[in-house]
Amino acid sequence: MAGGWARDGAVQDQIDDSVADAVLAARASMPSGTGEPFCTICGDDIPDGRRRALPGVRTCITCQSGRDRPLAATFNRRGSKDSQLR
Repeated sequence: MAGGWARDGAVQDQIDDSVADAVLAARASMPSGTGEPFCTICGDDIPDGRRRALPGVRTCITCQSGRDRPLAATFNRRGSKDSQLR
């Protein structure tokens, strides 16, 4: 049940779109192609299990964790008052 002028199911559509966008962003950032036996950032060995799980991986877990932090972006689909004032 949506409120105001929104049709029924509009809230769920927003949730579904947010999830779909997050999945597409995650898939786009996944490595592909041939991987590296050593991390391209620090030079440490990349474990065989990681290379089998992520074909095309070029960084170790520690370096990749540091690279993933800035990717935490959120989308404001509701258009809050604060975002409208910018």
